[in-house]
Amino acid sequence: MDVTVTTTELAGAASALVKLVPGKLIDPVLAGLLLTASATDVALAANDRERAARVTRDAVVHTEGRVLVPAKPLADTLRALEQEQVRLVVEGTKLAIRAPGARYALPMLDADVHPGVGAAPPVAGTVDGGQFASALATTVLAASRDDALPMFTGVRIRSEADRLIMVATDRYQMALASLPWSGSSVDALVPASLLSELAKQLPPGEVTVYAERDRFGLGWGATLATTAVLDGSFLHESKIHLSDVDTVLTLDADALAGAVRRVGLYTDARGVLLIEVGDGELRVRAADQRAGEAEESVKATADGGRTGQAYQSRFLTDALRCFTGQQVRMEIQPGMRATVFSAVEKTEPAVRYVVMPMLPPK
Repeated sequence: MDVTVTTTELAGAASALVKLVPGKLIDPVLAGLLLTASATDVALAANDRERAARVTRDAVVHTEGRVLVPAKPLADTLRALEQEQVRLVVEGTKLAIRAPGARYALPMLDADVHPGVGAAPPVAGTVDGGQFASALATTVLAASRDDALPMFTGVRIRSEADRLIMVATDRYQMALASLPWSGSSVDALVPASLLSELAKQLPPGEVTVYAERDRFGLGWGATLATTAVLDGSFLHESKIHLSDVDTVLTLDADALAGAVRRVGLYTDARGVLLIEVGDGELRVRAADQRAGEAEESVKATADGGRTGQAYQSRFLTDALRCFTGQQVRMEIQPGMRATVFSAVEKTEPAVRYVVMPMLPPK
């Protein structure tokens, strides 16, 4: 193989694949990047047998071929180069990375045993990439990071009529987002860790959604990413009842987020703070025997009886992050029932964030 490629283009592709498919460290083959040069382009592929991704970039191909090299060293080297173009050339058992005044060489692995990236699952439909990225960035916040409960480490993506709905929960908080959908039926529980990275990479244009019984994928431009879906049933948002709302607050999300961040420095070991509703304001309070105590007031419009509720500060921070720059509505239920956050103005994607209260600090 012998190709010349724009350095930034190739570096971006390699870095994107390393993030989408981190690789199995116990198996060097599955921690490698497969480079295939053909005619006018070079395709980079990664596959750890659960996730797979492929990116294609234009190239001047001097000699077609296929090589497998360690993924991270290749990505790190390309990212560090300042030269405009780079040449990749097979030299014996190594792949040389040549640039004016420099040469680097990576060992080649056995490309014949790498699984490559197969065909994408069937096309299910298309979505707006910008809206989808925003919806994913919101819902992954509520997914669990505890691999002992894998069903809570995913985001359920399903279609209902003309909406694509995303739901994630760790049992103490739940994020819901939906956006316009035009396509066939989809229902998949997708690993949140992959969706979190995809949310950073999706472009603002059209994104294709691929789905079948055991695989899910997204494609845009010359990029394709697929993954095995998680097993198990999943909590449906219809289980959250709001029939007992006794207080509805309207306030600036950024103002409350700032108060929570500062007052949260004074919470106890559980990280719990108290929110109290007053006349035209909301008070955020916290106290700890060692840290001290703090209180801040935030302007708010209240509809309903006065109430007080305790929450973990990090759950409030996650919830309010979804409504940056917006007016937010808080629907508070009495007792240990859920509180629901939503935007006052309708936007796409439509977002709701559910937070379970905690026992108040003693």
